[in-house]
Amino acid sequence: MSQDRQAIFYGLGAVALWSTVATAFKVALAWMSPLELMWIAALVSWALMGALVIKRGEMAIALRSGWRTAAWAGLMNPVAYYLVLFAAYDRLPGQEAMALNYTWALAMAFLAVPMLGHRLTRMDIVAGLVAYAGVWVIATRGEVFNVSFADPLGVVLALASTLLWALYWLLNARDHRPPLVGQWQNFSVGLPVLTLLLLLVGPGLQWHGWPAFGAGVYVGLFEMGIAFILWQMAVHKVSRTAKVSNLIFLSPPVSLLLLLLVVGEPILPSTLVGLVLILLGLGLQSQQKSVW
Repeated sequence: MSQDRQAIFYGLGAVALWSTVATAFKVALAWMSPLELMWIAALVSWALMGALVIKRGEMAIALRSGWRTAAWAGLMNPVAYYLVLFAAYDRLPGQEAMALNYTWALAMAFLAVPMLGHRLTRMDIVAGLVAYAGVWVIATRGEVFNVSFADPLGVVLALASTLLWALYWLLNARDHRPPLVGQWQNFSVGLPVLTLLLLLVGPGLQWHGWPAFGAGVYVGLFEMGIAFILWQMAVHKVSRTAKVSNLIFLSPPVSLLLLLLVVGEPILPSTLVGLVLILLGLGLQSQQKSVW
């Protein structure tokens, strides 16, 4: 199998797993709070990544250096990003939170202007207008001339998660740690913080039954762990990043179908229209020749 075929295989695996996470989030949050879900998922992901770091013989490197970066990066991801994201999923229908979260790539393009000195092209601006028109359609549930959102806080949280995710990757542009080592260090910093929040602010450690625990393990194992590893392998092996980056457009339709079949969440026409606009905006941005 060629390098590119292997990369596409890994990329499809990551996208397939990411397609399930909106459903997994909604299922898990039906039993537990966002903080409880975050703690279980982070613990599982930390253990998985630690085992892989040991298997690859990189634990000595992980223990010796990189902790200055991890000190702030771990507070952003997993702590801030996932807590805000889970809070959005807790308030909004899964289809809306998922669709709004897809605007993180556009948020990154706009934040790169003041942070990295990048220049926006006309197509960046057009892509942003198209995608955020989709955000407006979803946020108003099709009543585009009505500024009264069904759940304004949920919308704010979903969009805030995109800003946090974009900001995290922009700040990591000069992070020279091996990706897996960096992720394990970040979770090593984030997990104690989440534990303190759970014990002091949240509901504490509570048992909600095996289905709830299984849902939390699934999120940590697949959304935060295996999907990340598969995507890293895909990006590392492929000859051109665009060959795998465009695979992400396959995820939203599958996510909507799973939300309908598993959660029983009826798909709103406004979500479909808004998601098409968001994906169109992302497509316009990703296909252009960058002038950065």
